[in-house]
Amino acid sequence: MSNSLSDILQNRDFDEPAESVRIKKYIASKYDKSIEVKVSDKDIIISAQGAAFVNTLRMQWKQIQQAADTDKKLVFRIA
Repeated sequence: MSNSLSDILQNRDFDEPAESVRIKKYIASKYDKSIEVKVSDKDIIISAQGAAFVNTLRMQWKQIQQAADTDKKLVFRIA
């Protein structure tokens, strides 16, 4: 039996993960900058503009992890 693409997509949950929302809100309130966040089963990838800003975020990894209320590994990337 073949499912159509619309049937498959109709059953998907496209809501943004709560961890992603919390991280974006924390960064926006503290640094007034926008970032991209991808959440997977084992880690969270945070992408931001500028090496200096990403390094600042790396040094704040514990606070970001607490703000997101997660134990997943945080990975920081320069966009």
